[in-house]
Parts: sequence; structure tokens; C-alpha cells
Amino acid sequence: MVNLLALAASVSVANAAVATLSAQYASYTSGAYSVNNNLWGTGSATSGSQTTVVDSASSAGVAWHTTWTWQGGSNAVKSYANSGYTFTKKFVSQYSTISSTTKWSLSNSNVNADVSYDLFTSANINHNTYSGDYELMVWLGKYGNIQPIGSQIGTVTVGGQSWNLWAGGSSAQYTYSFVAANGPITSFSGDFKPFFTYLANSHGYPINTQYLIDLQFGTEPFTGGPTTLTVSQWSANVN
Repeated sequence: MVNLLALAASVSVANAAVATLSAQYASYTSGAYSVNNNLWGTGSATSGSQTTVVDSASSAGVAWHTTWTWQGGSNAVKSYANSGYTFTKKFVSQYSTISSTTKWSLSNSNVNADVSYDLFTSANINHNTYSGDYELMVWLGKYGNIQPIGSQIGTVTVGGQSWNLWAGGSSAQYTYSFVAANGPITSFSGDFKPFFTYLANSHGYPINTQYLIDLQFGTEPFTGGPTTLTVSQWSANVN
């Protein structure tokens, strides 16, 4: 005879979250992978909240989701809930591949937010990993009336995809943002080395003297919600 209570309990455990991240900078790490709540910009909000849940984690990657609603400060990013990957830091030119695969969905697209990769590089290998001399963002999804740092300087093709390229910043940090030109890319598998190579060849990016110091994927909400970003698959490979 099947023990239904035991079966129900086992199902509950199997479906239970690995971790729930509610604190502002709550983080979960498993091997080379991490998931981070990272509510760094909440000071610009008049109200709102965000919680990130780790659904699974293994040596093959992570799955997670984050639910948020934010009001106020319409031009300001409130957070960057993300998954990250730890790797050996080298000059960008020394990598053969900086690749990642993801599948994601957004439950309510009537928001002001992006879904993006964020990579930082620096001439200092010991630079903090939440900023850099240069920032490379790859926006797989853009929702509402928002735009990247700076201004659009062209439309380019990298990795077989068309991107609107934005650039701007300061002497402290300069940001290049590649924004998917033909709508959200909800299933992505690609290499970021060609993005850096393009910038080196076309915009003077110093690929031989900049260390890659951070690689993350997540969402930058400005306002709106409630909505949930579900990342059903995320993995990376840097070598």
C-alpha cells in the first residue's frame, strides 16, 4: 500500500526552494555559481519590495526566479538580482571563450526593466567586482521607457544577432550596452569574447590590458510590477 503522506512529503522536499533571498544583499553560493538579491538602488524607490528564490543549483548551473514591484524614481535602477560565475581572472584577450546559456521568461512585461548580462573589466586584477574601468552590458530584453547609459551610436551584428549599441559614462567607468534590436531573446547561448573583440577593433577598447573581473546575468527593474523573472536555466564557461 502506498504511503500517501510519505509520498506527499517527498514531493514537497523535491520541489522546495534551495534558498530564499529577502535581505538587501542576500546571496547563495554553490561551487562556481552564485545567486544574489542585490537590491542596491532601493533608496530611489518610494515603495516596493523584491525577493529572489534559488530553485536549483549544481555544477551544471543554476535556476532561480525573482519577484518585484517598485514605485518612484522612474529613471533609477532599483536592483540587479542576478546569477554569477567565478572564474580565473585574465586579460580579456587571453580567453578563448566567455560563454553562457540561459532560458528565461517575464510574467508581466508591462514594466520598466531590462533583462541583461553584465560584465566588468579593469586594468587592476584586484578591483572590486561590482564596477570596473569598463562595463559591457548585453540586454536580451528591454521593457518600457528606459534606455542604457549614454546614447545610441549604431546598430551592429555580433554573434549572428543584431544589436543597438549604446555607449557612455565617465573616466571612472565607461559602459557599452548591446540591446537586442529585434525584441527579447528569451533563449540565448553565446560567447561574449566576440563582443569585446568588436569593441577593440571598432572603438579602441584595450582588450590586451583589461582583466575580466565579473560575469553576471539578471534584471534591472526601474518601476512597475508585480512581475516575476524566471530563469529556468543559466550556466557559464570562461576559459
